[in-house]
Amino acid sequence: MPKLPSREELRVWREFIEAGEALRNQIAGRLQADTGLSTGDYTVLLALSEAPANRVRSSELATLIGWERSRLSHHLGRMERRGLIRREECATDSRGAEVVLAPPGAQAFQAATVPHLRAVRELFVDALTPEQLAAAADIAAALRRHLPVS
Repeated sequence: MPKLPSREELRVWREFIEAGEALRNQIAGRLQADTGLSTGDYTVLLALSEAPANRVRSSELATLIGWERSRLSHHLGRMERRGLIRREECATDSRGAEVVLAPPGAQAFQAATVPHLRAVRELFVDALTPEQLAAAADIAAALRRHLPVS
């Protein structure tokens, strides 16, 4: 039978989870208040802004951002209605669709970037010493290596 976490290990786990949730909630709230974008919107816009010609197949986008296709499809519908993205038939494969960053989406992303990065600086980076930030990077990398690829 696998060994269970100790009381101290569980305390550290809970602290890690609760701090991460609080940080995500604060950053999401600031992003929404400052820019009108959700973290999901920002995630999609970031991926599209980094894609060649600001377009990517929807199946590839789901993989890039780690979402299930159905979740992405619903979210893209909402973004499309707001004019942030367009969905177009794939020029090289008629079975697929490409998600395209629309000009209003590019403008919204550009306008959101500085406030979002300012929130990351204030709420995450400034809370840690350089040594703690390096340790956080090491911890995140170790966890990613340990987790199965999905």
